Amino acid sequence: MLNLQSPLSQDIPVFFLTLCLVLLFVLLAELLTRKFGISPLVVRKVIHLSMGVVLFFIPTYFQSNFYPVLAALLLLLLNALNMRFSWFRALLAESGDLQPTATVTSYGSLLFPLVFLFLALFLWESHKWILQISVLVMGVGDSLAALVGSSVGKKHIEHLTKNPKTVEGSLTMFFSSLLLLGTTMMLFRHEFSGGLAGTSTISLFALVLLLALVATAVEALLSYGLDNFFIPVSIAYILYVLEMNHTILLENFLLGGFFAFLLALFSIKVKFLNNSGATATFLLGTTIFGIGGMAWTVPLLTFYLLSSVLSKLGKKRKAKFDLVFEKGSQRDAGQVYANGGIAWMMMVVFSLTNDPAIFFAYLGTLAAVQADTWATEIGTMWPNPKARLITTFREVPVGTSGGVSVPGTSGAFLGSLFICASAMIVDVQWLADFGVLQSFLLIGFSGLLASLVDSFFGATVQAQYFDPIREKVTERTHSLAPDGLMVENRLLKGVPFVNNDLVNTLCALSGSALAYMVIENMNLF
Repeated sequence: MLNLQSPLSQDIPVFFLTLCLVLLFVLLAELLTRKFGISPLVVRKVIHLSMGVVLFFIPTYFQSNFYPVLAALLLLLLNALNMRFSWFRALLAESGDLQPTATVTSYGSLLFPLVFLFLALFLWESHKWILQISVLVMGVGDSLAALVGSSVGKKHIEHLTKNPKTVEGSLTMFFSSLLLLGTTMMLFRHEFSGGLAGTSTISLFALVLLLALVATAVEALLSYGLDNFFIPVSIAYILYVLEMNHTILLENFLLGGFFAFLLALFSIKVKFLNNSGATATFLLGTTIFGIGGMAWTVPLLTFYLLSSVLSKLGKKRKAKFDLVFEKGSQRDAGQVYANGGIAWMMMVVFSLTNDPAIFFAYLGTLAAVQADTWATEIGTMWPNPKARLITTFREVPVGTSGGVSVPGTSGAFLGSLFICASAMIVDVQWLADFGVLQSFLLIGFSGLLASLVDSFFGATVQAQYFDPIREKVTERTHSLAPDGLMVENRLLKGVPFVNNDLVNTLCALSGSALAYMVIENMNLF
């Protein structure tokens, strides 16, 4: 758990030396940028790499985490003020190329000390080596990927993230992470004291390979410096749960990660997901398949496969409704987060607590997103469908946000029951302890009520626009004109930032909350 140790007098000289070294890096970066005209991206990434190396050695020189935490807080404050007043321009630069003028704001300088602060409080006392490995991969691997991708990267990866990512940059991230992880894991092998103790060299290399893929996927998906936080957190989380949670076997985790990788490739091949969606699915699947085992994997696959197939089956019939929806049947990372993000969080929480109520919350959130998907798909595919707005019961066109129908609502409940049935198939003991009928009713109604919550938000706060090109109401912010230009649609109702992904997230959250509260109040476990 989070722990701040007492300050030690012998750490004070190293504390001031570390602060002076960091300030020297910052001043040197400004000098190179302002006086010598060197690209801010190059300067920032070199400093970023250097800081990664410095942080790797911090636990070696400090006996207590008090002064490292204090230094991180001071740097966090400095960077926050810099974000406001732009004192040091090099720390704010992030660019897709090496031109100093083509820059956008980066939050990386803020997240760098923040993630070190978090990991130092959480890992210093018992797992310093996890802290060291995580920040080193982030500091060095991410910097090299940005430098190579910006300077020699030629092949951009489409449909991945707003900031362009290249094949060359991602390959650099993968191989540098592989080298760093392999070297440091062998270096700290004698400090493994939990689930990783006694791991064979082959298994350790397989883990390093999977961790390098995870780091590369996280770096590829995130822009604006967010990878500075999530790369080390992802690596630290995996290593920590493998060490501390003895119910998680390394071999099962590796198999789960391999299966998630194959599933991501399959999803791209059959066009269930685009590149960003497949990358997010690999990360989500590695966590749930590798840590949760069959009890958590089968319900997730049930949602993924049935909903994806259902989306494809009615594609032709739904074509006339396509303009209403914000996105098509090929899902992206945003939709993966919206539909699977809460389930992902449930898996993480369970791996740290082993609370059975979290598993019911997990089924509840999957039932919610399955119910929402099935309500939409079946409602639009049904012959001569009729829909009514959930708030006023006024008849609306099928596909309208907030519209409900008898076929769609029935499909929502049926889809929820499939999620519970899939968990029953793998013989989850907690469901038997709660009762078969009770489990079906709880998960079924969790999904159904969550889908109605989705419809309510869709009818009240979700943004809807008027498409002037086709003269229809749509969820899309822009439309494509016949001459190929993008035309901005006019907001008719709702809040601009409340899109379909956010409403789906609220739906998923409501399904998990209902199932969790019922189980907690029963006091069965």
